[in-house]
Amino acid sequence: MGTVILKNLTYFIRSLFDLDIFKDSESALYFVLPIIGLLLVYIIKQTWLKKHIGHGISSTLHAISKLNGIIPRYNIYASLITAPLTAGFGGSVGLQGPAVSIGAALGSNTAQLFHMNTKTRMLLIGCAAAGAMASMFKAPLAAIVFAVEIFSLDIAFVSLVPLLLASISAVVTSYLFLGTDVLLNFKLIEQFMVEDIPFYILLGLVTALASIYFSKVFFAITAFFKQFESRALRLLIGGVAIGTMLYFIPQLYGEGYGLMNNLLKGDHITAIGHTPFNVDLSNIWIVILLLLGISAFKAIAMTTTFGAGGVGGIFIPTLVMGSTLGHACAKIINNIGFGFHVSETNFTLIGMTGLMAGVLHAPLTAIFLIAEITSGYELFVPLMIVSAISFAITKHYVSHSIYTMKLAERGELMTHDKDKNVLMVLDIDKVIEKNFIILKPDMKLGHILKNAVSKSSRNHFPVVNDNHEFLGSLRLDDIRHIMFDIDKYDTVNVSNLMQVPVSLIDYDKDSMNVIMDKFKTSGAWNLPVIKNEKYYGYISKSKLLTAYRHQLIEFTS
Repeated sequence: MGTVILKNLTYFIRSLFDLDIFKDSESALYFVLPIIGLLLVYIIKQTWLKKHIGHGISSTLHAISKLNGIIPRYNIYASLITAPLTAGFGGSVGLQGPAVSIGAALGSNTAQLFHMNTKTRMLLIGCAAAGAMASMFKAPLAAIVFAVEIFSLDIAFVSLVPLLLASISAVVTSYLFLGTDVLLNFKLIEQFMVEDIPFYILLGLVTALASIYFSKVFFAITAFFKQFESRALRLLIGGVAIGTMLYFIPQLYGEGYGLMNNLLKGDHITAIGHTPFNVDLSNIWIVILLLLGISAFKAIAMTTTFGAGGVGGIFIPTLVMGSTLGHACAKIINNIGFGFHVSETNFTLIGMTGLMAGVLHAPLTAIFLIAEITSGYELFVPLMIVSAISFAITKHYVSHSIYTMKLAERGELMTHDKDKNVLMVLDIDKVIEKNFIILKPDMKLGHILKNAVSKSSRNHFPVVNDNHEFLGSLRLDDIRHIMFDIDKYDTVNVSNLMQVPVSLIDYDKDSMNVIMDKFKTSGAWNLPVIKNEKYYGYISKSKLLTAYRHQLIEFTS
C-alpha cells in the first residue's frame, strides 16, 4: 500500500503540469518545476520533519547493520511526502529507494510494536523490501532475489516462506489498485542469435565502463555538495544546475519511464521528443549523440537532485541510463557500415541489465528483474553474459555499490559472512568494563597496595595523567615480586612499573571486527579503550567471546 500511494501521489503531481494551459510554456517549466519541488522538500524538512532523510536502501542497510533493525517511525511518512514532490516536479530520481524505505520502516515498527526479536525484525525488513520491489515492478521472483542479494538475507525455509508471502501479497495489492499494466512494455520481436554473442560481450564492456562512470560521478558530486554546510546554499546551487540541465535535455525530467518504453518500442523520435535545439532527427548519428548525451547526463542530473536536497532512488535512473546506452550501441553497430545487424530493442533491454548489475552490484537481481518485468526470458543468455561482464569489471574498479560504499568504509556493511555480521551488530558499550581503579604515574608503591590492590578484584590498573590521557597499565604481576618489600613502598613509582600495552582500542574508529583482530594479533587478554584520546575502559577477551557467542546463537537460531 505504501508503494501504491507513493506512485499515485507522484503521478498525480506530474499530471497537474500536463494540462493544456501549460503547453505554451513547456520549456520554461522544465527549468522552474524541479526548483519548486526541491524548495517544497526543503521547507518540509526544515519546518516540519526537522530530521535527516537518507537514501532509502542505504539507510535501511545501516539500520540493519548498526541499529539492530530499529528504524525511526518518521521514515514511514517522510519519503512518502518528499519523494513524490521531488520526482513529481521533475527531479531526475526514481521511487524504488523511497518505496523500500517506507516498507522497511513499516516492517521495523511492526516488529517493535509486537516486541519481536532482532532476527525477526531483520526478516520483516527484508520482506518489506521484497514487497516494495514486487509492488513497484510487478516482479515477485526478482523481488525475492533483490531482498536476498541486497540485504544479505539467508536462503532458508524459515525466511523463504515469509519472503514469498510478502512478495506475492504486494503484487496482488498492486494489481488490485493499479491494474495489470507493467512499467516497462516489451515484446520480443527478434530472437537471440548465437552469432550476436560478440556484440553482447562488447555491450557488457560498455556498460561496465558506464557503471564505473556512474559510480564515480555519484561520489564526486556528493562530495562536492557536502562541502557546503548550508542546506539553502545546496538548494540554490543544485536547483539552478538541475533546472538548467532539464531545460536543455528535457528527457532527464522525472523518472524516465516514457523514454525507456519508447526505446523498447524502437521509436527513438518520440523517446527523444522535444529539444531546445533545432536538430535533424532523421540523421541517425545526431540521434546517437543525443542518446549518449542523455545517458551521460542522467547520472549527473540524478546526483545533483540529491545534492540539492531531493529525495528519491537511484534504481530507475540506472535503468534509464542503461536503456539509452544500449539503444545507442545497437544503432552504432547497425550503422557503422560493416553490414552488421543487431536488435535495437533487445540491446535497449539488456543495456538496463548491464548498468544495474554494475552500478548496484546486483547481477542476479538485474537478470531476473529485467527478464520478469518484460517477459524477456528468451533473452536469458545475453542477459547473463552482459550482467556477468559488467559486474565483474565494475567490482574490480569500484569495490562497493553506491548503496554500500560508505557503510563498507566504516565497517558497517552486512554481508553473507555470518562471522562478520555477528561482530558488526555487537554493541561495544556492552563489552567495555569500567570498574578499574585508576592510577597516576607519580603514585608510590605503598599507596598502590593500600588504595588499589587491596580494594580491587582486578589485576589490571590503568595509568592516566592529569588530563585523563592513557599512559599505560600496571598489572599485579608487575609488582608481585616487590609488593612485600617495605623499603620500596616510598621509593618506587607507578611510572617505574607500568607497561605500555601492545595495542589500543579506539572507541570511535575501531569496528568489532578490528577489535577481534587486535586481540588475535596481540595475544593480549585485556586491551584498553581510548575515547577522544582519553582513557575510557577495558575490553577483555573472555567478555567479548561470551557476547559473540550469545549473538551468534541469536543469528543462527
